[in-house]
Amino acid sequence: MSLIIIDPAKCRRDGICVAECPMGILAQPERDQPPLAVAGAKDICINCGHCLAVCPHGALELKAMAREDTVALDPADLPSAYQVELALRSRRSIRSYRDEPLPRAQLAELIDVARYAPSGHNRQPLSWLVVSDRDELARLSGIVVDWMGWVCREDSALAELLHLRRAIQRWQDGTDVVLRGAPHLALVHAPQGERTAPAAGVLAMAYLDLAAAGRGLGACWAGYVMTTVNLWPPMAEALALPEDHGCFGAMMLGRPRYGFQRIPARRQPPITWR
Repeated sequence: MSLIIIDPAKCRRDGICVAECPMGILAQPERDQPPLAVAGAKDICINCGHCLAVCPHGALELKAMAREDTVALDPADLPSAYQVELALRSRRSIRSYRDEPLPRAQLAELIDVARYAPSGHNRQPLSWLVVSDRDELARLSGIVVDWMGWVCREDSALAELLHLRRAIQRWQDGTDVVLRGAPHLALVHAPQGERTAPAAGVLAMAYLDLAAAGRGLGACWAGYVMTTVNLWPPMAEALALPEDHGCFGAMMLGRPRYGFQRIPARRQPPITWR
């Protein structure tokens, strides 16, 4: 079976797939003939599905991607520009959660959306870890606070910058400054040497955040956790990630305790036009 299969009866010879292939592995030497894969295409193709997705005639299939695993797009189902803008502007980092765990199926739905975040060269390098056990979440938060104490002793400037002494005091007073009472913690991890992982992790977290907001759920980047995973051996040991893996994103998830009624103002960004 060929890498790319083109149905000559459906192909209109319009060259759209050739123009849009990010790796340039499709060619159309004769305008009256369907495109074909160039020599060595199987070693270059990143299986992104771009050619299949862009063809308006359904003329392409990929060896690595069955058509039944793809979803047809209806422009009528897509949100308007205003709806997208409103969703992005109104998203909030949630730091107060109901004491109500989410069903595992709902968490899986969020990750199912997040897996569509772009990754360099379509590497899709990320694996996921979801922690929902209350005792385990409390233990992880305690490890973070231990790290805060170490920073306060060893690097007073960093402790001052991050307000860690205040954070420790609030923790001791009974306020969860680490996970904010969220019932779930989701992390993405990948091999440390995977160059696409840092950007892929940030993008996956952004998708996860927006997917949660779209379902009326709450999310917040768990920065303290992510920092300690990569810098504090007790946290890495507690999470038991694969030995050669690093954490490239961590996010709290749950149901917001409160709703938000307005969109706060933001600074105008400095822009240089050239």
